[in-house]
Amino acid sequence: MIKPHIVLILGVLMLGVAGCKKDTPPPAPPTVPPPTPKVQAPAPAPAVVTVSNVSLGKALGPDKKVVAATDTFAKADTIYAVVETTGSGTATLKAKWTYHKGENTAVVNESSQTINASGPATSEFHISKPDGWPPGDYQVEVALNDKPAGAAKFAVK
Repeated sequence: MIKPHIVLILGVLMLGVAGCKKDTPPPAPPTVPPPTPKVQAPAPAPAVVTVSNVSLGKALGPDKKVVAATDTFAKADTIYAVVETTGSGTATLKAKWTYHKGENTAVVNESSQTINASGPATSEFHISKPDGWPPGDYQVEVALNDKPAGAAKFAVK
């Protein structure tokens, strides 16, 4: 038979073990990194004005473009140079018309215009000579903001 004092001792020991139970704090919640601030991408740089084409002709249409491109003109023709640009912004276009005979070059005309483009644009330059152009080789050089941007050679026959 089990002696009552052993049962009592076992009971006290069990109560003691239960009373010594350590209180453990609840686990910490998982750490969440702070939200990453949203960085806005910089606004795209405006598309700067660039020359996309230079064409020559004897007449312009209502859209200010050459009706029929040519590189051969008669003495009495008005010669048109159409400069097509893309991009947006303010820019200065210059046209320098030159006559070439052998190694010699003579400036025929120089003119400029400021454009304020907001997309594709067409600008025109022209030269005429009431008493007629001398036969020979010519060229028009186009500059955009004082930098070469295109050229077209042509002949007067």
